[in-house]
Amino acid sequence: MKKTKIISALIAVVAVAGGIVYAADHIDSPAVTNQTTDITDVYAFQGQNTNNLVLVANTQGLMAPSATGAAKFDPNTLIEFNIDNNGDNVEDLVIQGILRDDKMFVFGPFKPSVTGTTSYVKGNPTATVVVTKYGEEAKIGEAGGIKVFAGPRDDPFFFDLTAFKHVLAGEATSFDNPGNDTFAGTNVMSLVVELPKSMLGSANGKVNVWLETKKKVTDNN
Repeated sequence: MKKTKIISALIAVVAVAGGIVYAADHIDSPAVTNQTTDITDVYAFQGQNTNNLVLVANTQGLMAPSATGAAKFDPNTLIEFNIDNNGDNVEDLVIQGILRDDKMFVFGPFKPSVTGTTSYVKGNPTATVVVTKYGEEAKIGEAGGIKVFAGPRDDPFFFDLTAFKHVLAGEATSFDNPGNDTFAGTNVMSLVVELPKSMLGSANGKVNVWLETKKKVTDNN
C-alpha cells in the first residue's frame, strides 16, 4: 500500500452541471515553485457529451517552449481530484493520477479510506494513457466510460499581470479589454479526465471539486 502526504496548497472550485468554473494559482507558493507539485489551475466543465463532466489538473506552469520538451510528470507525485457530492466540504470520492513507466494511471472515482492530507493509491487503475510528448498529436486513453489525457499543453489561463500591478499601485482603475496575456506562449503539464456524471453520486447535480498534489512517503504498514 502506498501512502502519500500533501505538500502543496489546495485549489478549490465548485462545479455546477452545465457550467464551467475554475481556480488558478500561478507561482503564489514559493515552497512548490518550479516543482512537479506546483498547481496552476483546476477546471471542471460539462463535456461535449452533456452526460459527462471534464476535470482538468494543470501543474508546472510558466514553462517556455524550449523547456517543455524535457518536462515530465513525477512518478512520486500523486495528482488527486477530490469530489464532495453532498455539500459538506469533505471528499466523498477521489480520482487519482500517477505516472508509471511513461504512462498515466488513473484510479477511481472511489471512496477514500481516509480524508484530508493523506491518501492511498490502491487497487487497479480504471484507465491508463501513454503520456503525450510535446508536439505530438494528443493520445487519449479510454476504459469503462472514462477518457484520459496526460501531457504538455498551452496554458489556457488569461491574466494581465502588468495591468494588475498598475491597479494595485493606484496607477489604473481597471483592466484593458482584451489586455495582454502574461501567460501567452507558456505551457503546463495537464491531466484531463472525462467521466459520466452518474459516477459522481450527486443527488442534486452539483459537486464541489478541489485539486491536490501529494508526495509519496515511506509506509511501513
